[in-house]
Amino acid sequence: MSKPLLYRRCSISSGLIQILRIDSLRETENFVLFTGESSSRSQWTFVQVRHKSGGGGWRPKKKVYHRVHELDKAIDLKKKPTLILQLKSIIQAQKHGSLLLRDLEKHVGFVHKWNLMAAIEKYPSIFYVGGGNKEPPFVMLTEKANKIASEEGEATESMEPVLVKNLRKLLMMSVDCRVPLEKVEFIQSAMGLPQDFKTTLIPKYPEIFSLKVINGKVNLVLENWDSSLAITAREDRLFREGVLEPIGDRKKLRITKDDPKARKRVVAVLHELLSLTMEKRVTCAQLDAFHSEYLLPSRLILCLIKHQGIFYITNKGARGTVFLKEAYAGSNLIEKCPLILFHDRFVALCGRREVNLSNELQCSSIIS
Repeated sequence: MSKPLLYRRCSISSGLIQILRIDSLRETENFVLFTGESSSRSQWTFVQVRHKSGGGGWRPKKKVYHRVHELDKAIDLKKKPTLILQLKSIIQAQKHGSLLLRDLEKHVGFVHKWNLMAAIEKYPSIFYVGGGNKEPPFVMLTEKANKIASEEGEATESMEPVLVKNLRKLLMMSVDCRVPLEKVEFIQSAMGLPQDFKTTLIPKYPEIFSLKVINGKVNLVLENWDSSLAITAREDRLFREGVLEPIGDRKKLRITKDDPKARKRVVAVLHELLSLTMEKRVTCAQLDAFHSEYLLPSRLILCLIKHQGIFYITNKGARGTVFLKEAYAGSNLIEKCPLILFHDRFVALCGRREVNLSNELQCSSIIS
């Protein structure tokens, strides 16, 4: 076969493959996680780059994974606020609202103690150090920091409807409407659940949640299905913006692992799981923990990389993190829940860039 003819055949095959990929991803946008179909579409462009191999033939070039430096930067920007908020929580947990510096190691360990000591020294507008002479040195919140910290209760109270809805959707998406409690605890910080949610939040809503021992493990079980929550976060946003009309008569989909829609379902599940978190991001280990509950693929990382237009994986920090790209504008989260807004106000005391209070206007739409 002549080289020109071979090249034309390769070009035709490459074009067909590209068309199939574009159509496949467009269908993914139409796939609804719970029971219906959405009419929203997103346009994506795939460029098939080919180069000549050593044998003289043509073969597809491996897909390049593009770095998003703004999202990498979001990890770095979170380091100092995390230290400040952790130290605030430790101080507030003390009986008299102050912590002896010598006891800091008991709470965080020898190595991490020095990071917190540096934060205490660097941010005197938040942390006040007292003691001396015969009195051992201690640290407490400044008057201004205490004033803002007192608003945390109001933010936590505003978060409760959001947490109940997100926790309910988390269970509704699972295979048997139940998730082992230890796995919920594994992502409780990402979802914004309080440390004592097992004894405070769960018993408060017995008509929705219950704790049952199944196969020797304590499971969080859904007691009551809510059809109004059986839509994805993307659909909900488009409904509120007036782009989509509510869809009636939804039919429950039964998808096997060999079904072509199985891959689209996985993308929808991952998208929804990230949407249920406060910052629209989780660690790779947290996603990996839900393989059996949501029938995720064994090679989950490859699935995320393949859909890099929707998800982004960064190795910045101690652990790999998965971002939902549409939830960010540069390095900033677009919609912030009440608890994130409170954290921003508290951290702003250290002299960092002022918080964009326009995000507070979006808070009410999240709660509703």
